[in-house]
Amino acid sequence: MNGDGELIETLEDSTLYKGYQRAFTATTGLPLALRPMVTWQLPLHGKPGENPFCAITAEKSRTCAACLQMQGRLADAATQSSCTMTCGYGLSETAVPIRLGNQTIGYLQTGQVLLNKPTPTRFRQAVKEAHRMGVDINTPRVREAYFATPVMSRPAMESVATLLGIFADHLAIQSNQITVQQASAEPPIITRAKRYIEDHHRDDLSLGEVASSVHTSLFYFCKLFKRHTGVCFTEYVSRFRTEKAKKLLLNPNLRVSEIAYEVGFQSLTHFNRVFKRILHESPSEYRSRLQPA
Repeated sequence: MNGDGELIETLEDSTLYKGYQRAFTATTGLPLALRPMVTWQLPLHGKPGENPFCAITAEKSRTCAACLQMQGRLADAATQSSCTMTCGYGLSETAVPIRLGNQTIGYLQTGQVLLNKPTPTRFRQAVKEAHRMGVDINTPRVREAYFATPVMSRPAMESVATLLGIFADHLAIQSNQITVQQASAEPPIITRAKRYIEDHHRDDLSLGEVASSVHTSLFYFCKLFKRHTGVCFTEYVSRFRTEKAKKLLLNPNLRVSEIAYEVGFQSLTHFNRVFKRILHESPSEYRSRLQPA
């Protein structure tokens, strides 16, 4: 898997997360996002339960940029434990870390709430903050959205953070399972390469030929192949051919030299050397040992 971002995407697409997100928003009325460590998007934008005031201000590029900066600060502050931060408009968001061992891989984030009831004075402060950024939000539409913003006390926000912390633990368990499964899973490139080797093991196979057959660079294929098979390409082919030879050696009517060329070795000497290195006995000794007395 290519980094924690892909792991977060996998979690976000899971039945576990989707079910929890629906239940959370239906119960609290708040949006919920599962976000990676670094993002260039507003995590709660477009999510069910998004605050209309935040949705409107997100359309303004300058206020959107200011919000993104706050998202970065919030992520930095929440790497070890939950954190609540308030934006220039007075709205608060909470981020709860999802930790895989000692590493934070992402966050559960919610909020877009006021910690105190909206007042004309606080709205004027928000308008002033927007004006400082060169944006006019002093319109009836924005005012109506601002005064419809959910209000939640700090103790209530702490309780929400506690609930998200419990769920973050569940997601951490699932992310560990996904990591283990994907670490043991064989990439399609390797599966296709193994199939190509099986189909062409009688030929004079080269690393470049097999890498080309699966449309990857030589360097990348070599590195990936060893990571997932535990041996280099040449060793894998030698072991594959040796296993084929072992079966053919059970037939007393076949000469050892015939078997060597049949399984893809280019010389009898090379076959004998590889066979003995791998099985610690020569092909003839192997055959004699298995032949009935």
